[in-house]
Amino acid sequence: MKSIVKFIIVSVIVISTTGCCQHGYKKATVLSPSKNVFVDFFLLSDGSAAYTVSYNNSIVIDTSGFSFDFKGQLPLKGNLRIIGVENSGFSEEWEMPWGEQRIVANNYNELIVKLKENSEEGRSFNVQFRVYDDGIGFRYELLKQTGVDSVIIMNENTEFNLTGDHTCWWIPGDWDIYEHLYNTTGFTEIDAVSKRNHYGLAQTYIPENAVNTPVTMKTKEGIYLSFHEANLTGYAGMTLKIDKDNLLMTSDLVGSDRLGYKVKRALPFTTPWRTVQISENAGGLIESNLIVNLNEPNKLGDVSWIVPQKYMGIWWEMHIGTRSWDVKSGKHGATTENAIKFIDFASENGITGLLIEGWNTGWEHWIGFEDREGVFDFVTPYPDYDMDSVVSYAKSKGVNIIMHHETSAAPRTYDQQMDTAFALMNKYGMNTVKTGYVGKIIPKGEYHHGQWMVNHYRRALETAAKYNVAIVAHEPIKATGIRRTLPNALSREGLRGQEFNAWAMDGGNPPEHLSIVAFTRMLAGPIDFTPGVFDIKLPTKENNQVNTTLAHQLALYVVIYSPVQMACDLPENYEGNPAFQFIADVGVDWEQTKVLNGEIGEYVTIAREERDTGNWFVGSITDENSRVIEIDFNFLDPDSKYRAAIYRDGNDAHWDTNPTSISIEETVITNDMKTTFDLAPGGGLAISLVKIDQ
Repeated sequence: MKSIVKFIIVSVIVISTTGCCQHGYKKATVLSPSKNVFVDFFLLSDGSAAYTVSYNNSIVIDTSGFSFDFKGQLPLKGNLRIIGVENSGFSEEWEMPWGEQRIVANNYNELIVKLKENSEEGRSFNVQFRVYDDGIGFRYELLKQTGVDSVIIMNENTEFNLTGDHTCWWIPGDWDIYEHLYNTTGFTEIDAVSKRNHYGLAQTYIPENAVNTPVTMKTKEGIYLSFHEANLTGYAGMTLKIDKDNLLMTSDLVGSDRLGYKVKRALPFTTPWRTVQISENAGGLIESNLIVNLNEPNKLGDVSWIVPQKYMGIWWEMHIGTRSWDVKSGKHGATTENAIKFIDFASENGITGLLIEGWNTGWEHWIGFEDREGVFDFVTPYPDYDMDSVVSYAKSKGVNIIMHHETSAAPRTYDQQMDTAFALMNKYGMNTVKTGYVGKIIPKGEYHHGQWMVNHYRRALETAAKYNVAIVAHEPIKATGIRRTLPNALSREGLRGQEFNAWAMDGGNPPEHLSIVAFTRMLAGPIDFTPGVFDIKLPTKENNQVNTTLAHQLALYVVIYSPVQMACDLPENYEGNPAFQFIADVGVDWEQTKVLNGEIGEYVTIAREERDTGNWFVGSITDENSRVIEIDFNFLDPDSKYRAAIYRDGNDAHWDTNPTSISIEETVITNDMKTTFDLAPGGGLAISLVKIDQ
């Protein structure tokens, strides 16, 4: 991620200040580079700090305050004065080593407000705002105190005061998982306590009416907002408490029952950024780079060993019940014979990765046991899996084995074996691992999204990087853009994934699911959703199915971004099916991305240009409603023609009654063409556009 162009102006003047008196400046403001986003910072009559945010001269975040509650200290809230203000402008372009686009513009104006208490304690802290044309980020810097070397935070109270009863897309606040279905309601209808819609695994039923982030909204005026955080480092994850009566959201950090607090940090330190993305259209949220821009540049240096790829897996057959992770089950999936079958198919079809789950000892004791410490051994295979021969055969076929480390939410066991496990991977030339944290965290009283686990996930990334290993994390902490700083943070789950369609105790994921995810969870970062189910009715799972059409499954390779994309179904379900050609052809690493149209929870169409080839791929998905979409191909090179392979819903396609009906057509498309396409209920559209040599 090299910096290409950088321009910085720094000064210590206030862009706008008023009320200079015994308490110093009372107000400071900062505008985005294009002056469409405006932040106003000021002190209230009691000396507490507050801010507002305006977009195109209309307030979108009304007067909102912030404060901290500490253990052993008075709250840090009122009786403040402004003792200094700094503002600066910054402009650069930097290069992603992999991502939705290659070149990223990072342009903002910054305001730092220096605050001090008018009290005997006289504590000081800074508030730092970065204001972009597509939103804002702000964070706190807690400074040194006389005789105090650290603080224990019981609560951080950052407010977001809304201007109306916005339409919201949300999942319940949960300290352990993000694997909930999204709800679509007005803000005043959010009821996260009673509307939880998940079963099993490790959900945490926190008592507050709170939501996880990102939470996305649309105002009555048609402005789109999404609230999240960036650069979550050494801190607890943030949920947002809902105050329906006052149209207010307040930060609610994930706690530790074991330690009895939210965060403990040595002074001085900075918190994660609190972020608000703002757009006039839904697609602008997806195209925003605010979250990654608020993270530090790549600190790993050369990361050419990180390889975006498509992969298959000994995985889906476990979920549909034909195989098992457990060697004692009599239907073990991770065998040498089965691995060779997958390797052969992957190699023949240009798939360069293979994930193998259930290869290592411990699976017979991994779930349902209270004490899971020491269960998994991350270097010892089961007797029916010959790692040497599998890896050797895979290399001869041009296939990379993706390692799998399921921790069963016993991170201390994983900590003890990390170096040994990653060294083994390095020995075999494996550069990608899928990690898992299924279950309640051990030790009891810690949660997946608390500070203790945030530090563990970061430790795993940093340790893996020493061995040239990239991580695809499941049951993870939320994505907050750290992939810019540590590019081996390759992808992660963090949503209700494809496997829920195979479990389907509640009907699986509805057709609208991913047309919401694209505008919510995907704003945080890459998603390992595992698309590509062709045997949609799942004959081995009674009353289960995938609630999309086949064309919808193909479109997900473009719509849902990840630098590692799985073809999750079994080889026998792909063989002989011409629709598989799209999976073989579609890219995974992009020069640029354009959102062509979309509305949250209804439909979305995305076009992505593949790096190095100049080929484009288009994906469009819809909810349970059929619809007609128009695609303007003006994003294509005007001097080129493209051979288009169009995979669209058949005329009789329907997500429930006829999901595999698909039509495949070939034509030539140019930059000056517009075309309409019919999407079936729960349907989709996938197009590959390959440049024709001229």
